[in-house]
Amino acid sequence: MSKRPKTPLLRGLLVTWMVALSAGLAAAPGHARVTRTKAPAASQEAPYQQSSTLPALQAQSAPAEARLLEIYRLVGSGQTRKALHKAETLVRDVPNFQLAQLVYGDLLAAQTRPLPSMGHAPDDLAAKAPQRLDQLRMEAERRLQALRDRPPLGALPTQFIELPPTTKHAIAVDASKSRLYLFENGPNGLQLVADHYASIGRLGADKSFEGDQRTPLGVYYITSRLDAKKLTDFYGIGALPLNYPNEYDRRLGKTGSGIWLHGVPSDSYARSPNSTDGCVVLANPELQTILERVQPRSTPVVIARSLQWVTPVKTEPQRRSLHNLIEGWRVARASGDLNRLMSFYSPQFANGTRDLNQWRLTLEKEVTQQRGRALQLKDVAILGWKDKSDILVVTFGEVSDGQRTGAVKRQYWGKEGGLWKIFYEGVIG
Repeated sequence: MSKRPKTPLLRGLLVTWMVALSAGLAAAPGHARVTRTKAPAASQEAPYQQSSTLPALQAQSAPAEARLLEIYRLVGSGQTRKALHKAETLVRDVPNFQLAQLVYGDLLAAQTRPLPSMGHAPDDLAAKAPQRLDQLRMEAERRLQALRDRPPLGALPTQFIELPPTTKHAIAVDASKSRLYLFENGPNGLQLVADHYASIGRLGADKSFEGDQRTPLGVYYITSRLDAKKLTDFYGIGALPLNYPNEYDRRLGKTGSGIWLHGVPSDSYARSPNSTDGCVVLANPELQTILERVQPRSTPVVIARSLQWVTPVKTEPQRRSLHNLIEGWRVARASGDLNRLMSFYSPQFANGTRDLNQWRLTLEKEVTQQRGRALQLKDVAILGWKDKSDILVVTFGEVSDGQRTGAVKRQYWGKEGGLWKIFYEGVIG
């Protein structure tokens, strides 16, 4: 878990918060130019629409961030007086939003003297907390990057191969962008409904061992919901623990625990991009929207160094192929042909204290108890992961004919000699 930062509110420092606007936008003399489109009011709710324009982002972003981005847009279009007024209102409404305080200070300074550059801090102020100033610059750039680099329309992270209708939401985190994306699963499949600025580990991503101050990379599930009343103020309005280390992490020898999605203390609005001990941390208002929606146990959370986006149409052949792979396992399991069933398992299979030979005895007992009854897999979820090797995380309910419910199982598959093999299988509910 992350430790509380001990940096004070630094109202007087200035931050280079316009630099990211120039990427992908045509530059005008003295400032960046953006499309002048009327933005919705901060409190207005509107359906999320994926777009490279600011209003679409404002419609679903947390109100404070949306208002900050509107200030950026006004400065970029030369409307500095209006930007100053909105900045003043923002810091009055959200006084613990440090980045907004710095932007306001920048605009105030610009009223009295020319600034050599946006975010130019007097040397005596900058010298007092240079590291914090750098962190705020990075925060500004990451927030603006979310405006500049929108996910392609209708695209999803490659890890989301198949999710059943019973999985109502999914989450993906892009560590390189300090961004969390929330998806809703409806009649038309997964749809991106919100995205939020998020903080990760002090030393970045790819956690390997306890105390390395890194955020893990991989496919995880929310295991529970922790109420703020049972936590200290440090964790904000609540927390969502993840199942790190997962079985693939354990296979790689990774250690550590206590990786959560959680909020910030009541006297803070947000943390700098790299400032936790490994957790993913969001502003409390943004976390609240997630706490109200997602369900523990069934909500997957993908954390990637950099998300790759692809349209479902392009991944349909892969989805069908992997669905057929899982169906082949089901048929072998239901048929009672133990040798055929064992061909799906890796020689390196391990389930707690059981190796492959011990697991064969377990399967033999289960097949005998099945007695030829039909076996169905309900609510199949297939998630993919690729780093040192190709991995599948498959979750399903196993229901025998004549039964209404059954065990919820999770399998981890890996590529061995070009073939998919199960290296872990266990009951999770």
